Amino acid sequence: MSAISLNKITKTYNKGKTVAVDEISFSVDKGEIFGLIGPDGAGKTSIFRILTTLLLPDGGSAIVDGHDVVKDYNAIRSSIGYMPGKFSLYQDLTVEENLNFFAALFGTTVKDNYEMIRDIYVQLEPFKTRRSGKLSGGMKQKLALCCALVHKPTLLFLDEPTTGVDAVSREEFWDTLIKLKKQGITILVSTPYMDEASRCDRIALLQTGKILAMDTPANIVKAYKGDLYSVKSDSMHKLPKDLREYENTQDCFSFGEYMHITFKNDDTENGQKLTKYLQGKGYKDILCNGVEPVIEDCFIKLLKQ
Repeated sequence: MSAISLNKITKTYNKGKTVAVDEISFSVDKGEIFGLIGPDGAGKTSIFRILTTLLLPDGGSAIVDGHDVVKDYNAIRSSIGYMPGKFSLYQDLTVEENLNFFAALFGTTVKDNYEMIRDIYVQLEPFKTRRSGKLSGGMKQKLALCCALVHKPTLLFLDEPTTGVDAVSREEFWDTLIKLKKQGITILVSTPYMDEASRCDRIALLQTGKILAMDTPANIVKAYKGDLYSVKSDSMHKLPKDLREYENTQDCFSFGEYMHITFKNDDTENGQKLTKYLQGKGYKDILCNGVEPVIEDCFIKLLKQ
């Protein structure tokens, strides 16, 4: 049986004028890390709030740990851990006080479940008497995760947990999630960062409340059709305009310090022809190479479709 199952869940706002979740259906296997990947406004937070019984769906049904999200909300709340996107712990309480408070809410103690949070808490322990509002972004993240785990949940819901956190803390956080998965905890995580998708077992790419694609990260990349090129030159500020005006350009978008481009036809000489075109425009130091797509490339292509 799936740990989480959604069947045509719908949620609207502004009296039905704004559709946040549009008949979304997917399931999460027990012990799986499942990622909801998409930009702000894709519907990720609404899905999380429905699954954690904080929001009622307008249509469809959802089951969490064998319980209906509408009828059995009390049973669900006792078996899940939830870390919302915004830091929501009591900022005037210390690290230690926050942990003890959340443990008490679930009728347990930090001592009883210390093994569950030990690997994370050892990094927080030097600051246990510091008020949580005075912690760094990475430490706030670790404290929020400890509070979500302190009652030994079977499912963990993490809504954009790494937003606004430095790259090192992001990497450490995902290493922690892998360890939690090995303990048998099912994890549903959302993120706007496409590079984090590869750390999940399966992902769903979301946009405007709809699923564009759902599979393993490797299979989504494998399904990418056509050749992809990476382009850079001495004059990057005007390069996007000239690339988009090139007669054979299918799509063109910024990708870090490069431009990624696809062509209307698959010609082995596309790179050479584009380089010649750019040279004719006066560009120098042109780099134009075929590259393997990543999740972000797949997402942008699906948006165009």
